[in-house]
Amino acid sequence: MSEFETARRNMVDGQLRPNRVTDDRILDVMGELPREMFVGKSKQGIAYVDEDIEIGEGRYLAEPVVVARLVQALELTRSDSVLVIGAGTGYDAALIGRLSGPVVAIESDSVLADQASMVINHLGIDNVAVVEADLRGGYAEQAPYDVIYFGGSVDEIPDSIAGQLAPEGRLAAVLGGAENGILGRACLMTAIGGNLSRRAIFDAGTRPLPGFEKAPAFVF
Repeated sequence: MSEFETARRNMVDGQLRPNRVTDDRILDVMGELPREMFVGKSKQGIAYVDEDIEIGEGRYLAEPVVVARLVQALELTRSDSVLVIGAGTGYDAALIGRLSGPVVAIESDSVLADQASMVINHLGIDNVAVVEADLRGGYAEQAPYDVIYFGGSVDEIPDSIAGQLAPEGRLAAVLGGAENGILGRACLMTAIGGNLSRRAIFDAGTRPLPGFEKAPAFVF
């Protein structure tokens, strides 16, 4: 068994299982998906640690348990079409692609988008398309989506993205936090009657996606 195979097993048994990740499909995929391929060579030795890993300027690969629990909450099926906001280097999209139907993963950073496409193609995950696009605008060309997933924390869900959910579609994101030691809240949202219902799942100190900060309040 290679050192990375051992690290994957330790991640599953030491991080995921003890932290309420119970979906065997997710445990199996994350136990096989080579997370080390989604970080730079200098970071491969820490690819499986239980913390966010920097993958670019201001961009991070979220810790495994946060990714696993967000994806678990979505209860993905092979008939689900999915939009991933903030593909980064493609790890989250690759995991989701192994559990769902077609996936559009958008990324605003051209270097990260190219890396994500290369690794996902190398792994033969042919139902995931990485598209370079503005994150805040979503990807209306393929809407509506059964599922929308955010690959980083956000202060708010723009109406432009919420409107790309199909009726009764699900959206998973970490809202707020990651600044000054404040934890955000991982939430599952459902599109009902043109509105998003919200259910908090767990606390998470996930790093933010750029461009989703709340506008500063006007002060007289």
